[in-house]
This record gives sequence, structure tokens and C-alpha cells, in this order.
Amino acid sequence: MTVTGIIAEFNPFHNGHRHLLEQSQGVTVVAMSGNFVQRGEPALIDKWTRAQMALENSADLVVELPFLVAVQSADYFAQGGIDILARLGVGQVMFGTEEIIDYQQLSQVYGQKSQEMEAYLASLPDKLTYPQKTQEMWEVFAGVNFTGKTPNHILGLAYAKAVAKRGLALRPIQRLGAGYHSDSKAEQIASATAIRKHLDDRDFLAQTVPNSQFLEQASKVVWADYFPLLRYQILTNPDLTKIFQVNEELARRISSVIKEVTSLDELVELVATKRYTKARIRRVLTYILVQAQESPLPQAIHVLGFNQKGQDHLKTIKNQVQLVSRIGKEPWDSQSQKADAVYQLGNSAIKEQNWGRLPVRIEEEN
Repeated sequence: MTVTGIIAEFNPFHNGHRHLLEQSQGVTVVAMSGNFVQRGEPALIDKWTRAQMALENSADLVVELPFLVAVQSADYFAQGGIDILARLGVGQVMFGTEEIIDYQQLSQVYGQKSQEMEAYLASLPDKLTYPQKTQEMWEVFAGVNFTGKTPNHILGLAYAKAVAKRGLALRPIQRLGAGYHSDSKAEQIASATAIRKHLDDRDFLAQTVPNSQFLEQASKVVWADYFPLLRYQILTNPDLTKIFQVNEELARRISSVIKEVTSLDELVELVATKRYTKARIRRVLTYILVQAQESPLPQAIHVLGFNQKGQDHLKTIKNQVQLVSRIGKEPWDSQSQKADAVYQLGNSAIKEQNWGRLPVRIEEEN
């Protein structure tokens, strides 16, 4: 049977995500960010609720991306996600994108010229951000033209690099609906940005979010809920460079302005430069918030939920991969579990995120 993999955040789950899952074939395996997401912010609702929403809408198996995969730049995010999907027996990787091009051919180009391409990337001047350098590399070696802000397309190119020489097929799906950062309420497939902005509009949520009651009833958080704790972490840490990916320049810039600012957005604006993008600064601040340390990624894969088809697939691979279905009984990833403990501080109504939690199970309808 075909096994299709998807790397996702579902922050929050919406009609566009349902459309993507409905295009899948065979068993659908989702590797999903935990309680912190790629661009450096807490997920609006917790990982268990988001996993359940995916399982209610055509996903068969949902597993968790470790914190140090989920909160990373596109290349590391893609590589970590693809590694997990490959270990779970996935044969093709499906993703939404703004531009349908031959990503498989691009993957072959990278497989043949990876050393040359990476050397070229390293030779580009530091006045360019890493995303700008990456775009130039693809333009030079593969003739890829970038038409604007296309974050899903950028991830598609990262997937093309990650599957090179792995034998995995890439299956791009045209992204539908409003633009990535659009806050428009006019379309049935609204962006996650619009949904996060209009959470008080129940009619809008009902139109744009499948099983919207899960979103409405879940305990929610935003960065502002953690900003006092972030300030405390910065002000009381004698050496921020011990935190993952914090160099001396960033430590100095952050420490010099933290007493002046009253919000995360204000802090990001003051610290970001052409070299350090706002997304990178948000990730660094997330690392500081959870006191992240560089550490090996877990060997085991944490299962968040499944239906019968997903459980049957797990049985076929259980002797090939280490799985964790109940943290507490079995160890998993200390870094992710520490991040989850911090996540719970954002809202006292958030349930325990790890200890003793069992995977969400969706029973088949008769």
C-alpha cells in the first residue's frame, strides 16, 4: 500500500489542511510540530488537540517533530521531518505550495551537485540573509525564479534537498485560498493568520475550520503570555551564549534592549538586522524562553495519535523503528518535554502535555 507523508504545523488546522489531506493516497502519516512552531512562536492550541483535528480529517497517523526540529530554519525543519517520515516507511512526501514545479527534478539536481551548490551558498556575502542566499543558489544551479513571498515554495525546495538520494517521491499540491499572511475573511479557505486574528468570530471559524468546536474549546496561548518569563530568562542569565544558537553578537543586542521593551514584537524589531531575520530572532527568543541546549535528536518517534489504518501501519514497522506511545512509562526527548512544561505556563487551563498521555485514537465509523 502507498504510504504518504506530510510535514505540518496545523497552527491551527483549517480547510486548506483538510484539502491537502484529502489529496493523499494510501496511509497518510503526518509529522507535526509539537507545542512550538517553525517561525519561533508557541502553537495557538496544544499538540494533542491539533493531532485530533488532523485525525478527524483524513490523517491516519500523527507523530511529533522534536522541538529542535520543529523550531528551526527551513532546511533543518525539512531534513528532520523527512528523516522521521522515511523511518516510518513513507514512499512519497506531499506538501502544499504556491508554485507547482518539478521538485523531483530539482531534487535530482541537488543530489548530483550538492557539494558544489553548498560551496556556492557558503561563498555568498553575509549582507544577504540565509533565505536570500538559498534563493540565489537555486536560481543559479536550477533556474528557479522566485515571484514573491512564497514560504511554502521555499519549504518545497528544502524538501527537494532533504529527499535527494533517498528515493522518496515529492508530490506538490497547489495551495488554495488566501495568501500566507492574509487576514482576509472573504474566502472559505482562509489562512492560519486570518483564523488566529478572528478567533472571536464563531461563524467565520465554522466556515473555515473543520470540527471548529475543538479550536473553540481548546485553551489558547500567544507569545504575549510568555513575554514576562522571557524577560526574566534574559535578565537573570549571566551568559546567553550557552543557549542554543545564541552567539555573542545576538546576546549583546538582546541584553542591551530588554529593559526598554514591553512586547516581543518590539524586541524583535530592535534586534533584527539584514543579517538576522525576524524569523531567526523569534526562534532564538524561543530557545531562550525554554533554555534550549544543543543536544542529539531522539532516536525514538513519539506517537500522538492514529486511527485503525494508522495503527495497522505501525504494526508493520514496529520492529524497524523505536516508538514511544506513552511518555513517563518510556523516555523520549528531554528538550521537547522541557519546552512543553514551559508551554503549559502560558495558560493554567492547559492539560499535562506529556506524563502519562496516551495517543489520540479515532475509532472507525460503522
